[in-house]
Amino acid sequence: MFIGHYAPALIAAASPNAPRLGTLFVAAQLTDIAFFSFVLTGTEAMRVTPGMTAMNNMDLYHMPYTHSLLGSVAFGLVAGLIVYMLARRAGEGNGNTIVIWPVAAAIITGLVVVSHWFIDWLVHAPDLTLAGSPPKLGLGLWNHPAIAIPLELGLVGAALGWYWLKTKPREGIGNRWLIGLVVAMLVIQAYNWFAPQPTELGLDMPLSALFAYGLFAWLAMKAGAERVPNA
Repeated sequence: MFIGHYAPALIAAASPNAPRLGTLFVAAQLTDIAFFSFVLTGTEAMRVTPGMTAMNNMDLYHMPYTHSLLGSVAFGLVAGLIVYMLARRAGEGNGNTIVIWPVAAAIITGLVVVSHWFIDWLVHAPDLTLAGSPPKLGLGLWNHPAIAIPLELGLVGAALGWYWLKTKPREGIGNRWLIGLVVAMLVIQAYNWFAPQPTELGLDMPLSALFAYGLFAWLAMKAGAERVPNA
């Protein structure tokens, strides 16, 4: 999936104990951000294999760190710890010694990170692992576009609806950034689905993916600043 990974971030952002939406958007794609960074450094690897699945040509044959369940949990723990330290420091700066909110924020962040593996399991051809070695897992819905596309749109649509209902605009602020975020997600997802598939792997693939993740996180940061959880 692509934008479907942001569904847990949108749901979590409705909680008053959660980090900002931009942080959760980074958490939702943290393992893919790491994966494409590792591809650039040669730590993990992919190749283009025409017909790999009906929806894309990505052959993700070596990603033992980022797309193992154990690796996802490790990324979640690290992300949660960083959010905890930042949240606690912010609380102490405000004279607040209660640490319940930082703990909750850390747990929410970690769960959003780990959710990536389970959402990938739905659509990937068998290329995910539990701890970096076989058996390789994946339900393979990328071979069934009539299921995968509505599923992805349904997940994001339901999560956006939840976020909309459970948050409200700040006084005097509209929703222009949230609208911009939704439009950008739909446009880039449509391109991902319907543009011609690449026939060979180049630097443009990991770099364009990293750019998209950065763009979505920036728009989510702006959108999250427009809205607050309901009382």
